[in-house]
Amino acid sequence: MVTLERSPALVERPEYVRPVEQALGDVEISRQLSWPERVFRIDAVRQVSLLILLAAIWQIYAAAVSNPLVIPTFRDTIDALWQGIVDGPILLRAWTSLKLLAIGYAAGIAVATILTLAAISTRLGTDLLSLLTAMFNPLPAIALLPLALLWFGLGEKSLIFVLIHAVLWPLALNAYSGFLGVSTTLRLAGRSFGLKGPRYAFKLLIPAAFPTILTGLKIGWAFAWRTLIAAELVFGVSSGAGGLGWFIYENRNQLEIASVFAGLLTVIVIGLLVESVIFRSIERITVRRWGMQQ
Repeated sequence: MVTLERSPALVERPEYVRPVEQALGDVEISRQLSWPERVFRIDAVRQVSLLILLAAIWQIYAAAVSNPLVIPTFRDTIDALWQGIVDGPILLRAWTSLKLLAIGYAAGIAVATILTLAAISTRLGTDLLSLLTAMFNPLPAIALLPLALLWFGLGEKSLIFVLIHAVLWPLALNAYSGFLGVSTTLRLAGRSFGLKGPRYAFKLLIPAAFPTILTGLKIGWAFAWRTLIAAELVFGVSSGAGGLGWFIYENRNQLEIASVFAGLLTVIVIGLLVESVIFRSIERITVRRWGMQQ
């Protein structure tokens, strides 16, 4: 017969309460931030500080090279940029580029919307979008410029054609991926609340997929902007007219390297403004407000 030994009685330990201050010792639980720390927490301050650092590195390196035909100093570039704004055509060239970009970007969004709606509605539309993106997405937009010149001639239509190609495929792919990523639970919840047709799309599908759609808009903008500048370089050779790309090419032929860098700096500044003002504002009033992005 097997007998089980009785376990010894548990020893009762007295309750012991240790204050948090005593446990942490000299560690500060909370403290007021100093004004440099508060200022450095602002995103714009950190970004401006990085830009100033890059400008200083540029100035030091260009001064060490001491060859303005290779790389002008940052100060010379700013002087050329200011001269181009006050007395030169740089603002007019920038307006020409932005006007064409807006037209091509809007047209690309419209075509991408049609293809995406077809892809999420029918199986044939899905196959069509998959086939077209596999064919044309790896194709650089600037490679289509010779054909665009043959089909549409020298003018804005050729530029708009290559811009549509640059915007269309990344936006359509991201939008389609965003719609596919909407969970089944969320879809069923929307159906249970009686959402159908356009209300179902605008109140559930589009907000749920909007972070991915916004990423596609950013990628499409970047592709379109650099494609436009590259295409205008070719148009500078062909027609002697254009936007910022032609401004860069013209000053390069005249060996005005500071003005070339001023044109490149204008391209960069416009890109920064679009990213930090337009897209950040859209993020703030949409996906961040909805709690979909940190």
